Amino acid sequence: MSRRGTAEEKTAKSDPIYRNRLVNMLVNRILKHGKKSLAYQIIYRAVKKIQQKTKTNPLSVLREAIRRVTPKIAVKARRQSGLTHQVPIEIGSTQGKALAIRWLLGASRKRSGRNMAFKFSSELMDAAKGKGNAIRKKEETHRMAEANRAFAHLR
Repeated sequence: MSRRGTAEEKTAKSDPIYRNRLVNMLVNRILKHGKKSLAYQIIYRAVKKIQQKTKTNPLSVLREAIRRVTPKIAVKARRQSGLTHQVPIEIGSTQGKALAIRWLLGASRKRSGRNMAFKFSSELMDAAKGKGNAIRKKEETHRMAEANRAFAHLR
């Protein structure tokens, strides 16, 4: 048993303009080399582009994109008697959301385009419609978990 106390849950802060925790999570994940103001600029420009293109609430597009990309199950490598098995495990909502954000940002970074705000807004709109590289990544993860369902007893 651990001698330390349990870590208390940290509540995520919200961003200054939209007062949304999800936007703040995105800003913290897009952050590179401590340039937080640049990360805010990228996110706000992307949100503005979504507003102009879809003529709807951009935060609802963001929520829908993250909801569609969030995985339910994933695979984890487990060693047993010298062999490594890919064991499917269920994912909680917080971890799933973090994975979804990571996949969305990774897919938008790989896109070809003018700037990060343009690429990120395009990826978000694609994910909200149910296509794009982030959605493909989720489906690939679910396929892997389904294929390795035989090892679920090793959980």
